[in-house]
Amino acid sequence: MKALVYLGPGEKSWTDKPTPAIDKPTDAVVRLLHTTICGTDLHILEGDVPEVTPGRVLGHEGVGVVETVGAAVRNFKPGDHVLISCVTSCGSCTNCRRQMYSHCADGGWILGHTIDGTQAEYVRIPHADNSLYPIPAGADEQALVMLSDILPTGFEIGVLAGKVKPGDSVAIVGAGPVGMAALLTAQFYSPAMLIVVDADRNRLEVAQGFGATHLIDINSENAVQRIFELTDGVGVDVAIEAVGIPASFDTCQAVIAPGGNIANVGVHGKSVELHLEKLWIQNINLSTGLVNTNTTPMLLKTVQAGKIDASQLITHRFALADILAAYEVFGNAAREKAIKVILTQ
Repeated sequence: MKALVYLGPGEKSWTDKPTPAIDKPTDAVVRLLHTTICGTDLHILEGDVPEVTPGRVLGHEGVGVVETVGAAVRNFKPGDHVLISCVTSCGSCTNCRRQMYSHCADGGWILGHTIDGTQAEYVRIPHADNSLYPIPAGADEQALVMLSDILPTGFEIGVLAGKVKPGDSVAIVGAGPVGMAALLTAQFYSPAMLIVVDADRNRLEVAQGFGATHLIDINSENAVQRIFELTDGVGVDVAIEAVGIPASFDTCQAVIAPGGNIANVGVHGKSVELHLEKLWIQNINLSTGLVNTNTTPMLLKTVQAGKIDASQLITHRFALADILAAYEVFGNAAREKAIKVILTQ
């Protein structure tokens, strides 16, 4: 089969790899129909995730058709259309029983990380019964790729961990795909103010269409100063960091109101300075995390009911064989006006 293979920092190749086969009775092999590129893949290519070793097939999101299943798989059969979760769950270990699937003793985020991932013609899915979701007939399968990772990530690690509630003021620092997912799902809780901060004017305009009440372009405004102006000098109730760089985390620390919640969603490849000397006396709660995907079934129903239009996150479409061109577009999102790309086989 063909696959996108990581060769080391800054190096990747669309090349031949052996087609995966059933390794354990709980496995399934899925033929990819649609996949995408994540900001985490860009972090990997920058060398920020040293656990990813050369030769690894990247990718942890996708929709496909089950090709084969192991003898112990009960919920799926060949021919089923499935959503692939970015998190693999055995369903029975201590952490899985706590719905902390990201820390599964035999899973978690392993696709495109410690085992081969979804940017390929085929992928092996361990613990298939707990790591795949059936796709309803007639669903927009390209849109459902957004449910592999970014929608549950933005919702769980941004909105839920940030404890967004009705009437809150919320600042989302970073208008990339996960920031947009947090913006869309924060509206479940009717916050009074949704401020989106970014350097990309196009993404800010898209965020406005998605429900942002205020936009801050850091190229022309001081984000901290402007947020205090918008909140009468108090700061925001919730600050969601959705970039993964020290500057965006610093902004969240600077603008949080007393008693507020900072929810870090971004993947950080460098250390940040935690201003605990200021935060402790303000009664600030700080959360971080890797998505558990325990909200995926609910989000799937929400998308199917039309409460969220996940397809609006897709800006570019490519054939899977053109994945190198897709990386060029996604890696230059501001220039290309890209949010999410879809690759179809």
